[in-house]
Amino acid sequence: MRVALVDAGGANIGSVLFALQRLGVEATLTGDARLIREADRVILPGVSTAAMVMGRLRELDLVETLRTLERPLLGVCVGMQLLYERSEEGDVECLGLIPGKVVKLPASSAIRVPHMGWNTLQPLRGNSLSEGIDAGDRAYFVHSYAAPLTADCVLASDHGLAFAAVAQRGRVAG
Repeated sequence: MRVALVDAGGANIGSVLFALQRLGVEATLTGDARLIREADRVILPGVSTAAMVMGRLRELDLVETLRTLERPLLGVCVGMQLLYERSEEGDVECLGLIPGKVVKLPASSAIRVPHMGWNTLQPLRGNSLSEGIDAGDRAYFVHSYAAPLTADCVLASDHGLAFAAVAQRGRVAG
């Protein structure tokens, strides 16, 4: 299986490559549209801001490639954020592959932003992404922006507001 890891910049690319290697998956780090289209699976990572990573995708001329990709696409971290129509982070137009707008988590005296730490998950609909995950299982989060709860949400969590921890729409997941 050919896996393309989109070179969208950001500090988590090495972590994603290492995690894939531990699973026995060799991924090609690339900004080449042809290699991305030819891959069996595509991963869009990203650490930074939505605006910066979208800017990088525009520089590489990959926006239309990702929007029209016919292969499964997994967005990780900011890569998940970019799957949506818009992000409040820089008020940027994103890829528009999943309907909705990513919003800033509300801070208060009881809620710290960024949200950093373990939090519980709530399965909202079953599919392969939520297989083996039960209500109350935990995941580690580091984020300030949250994807909306929509019909595309697979797993939800809550930190001042309920948000999509995992979403999937057809071949696109985050």
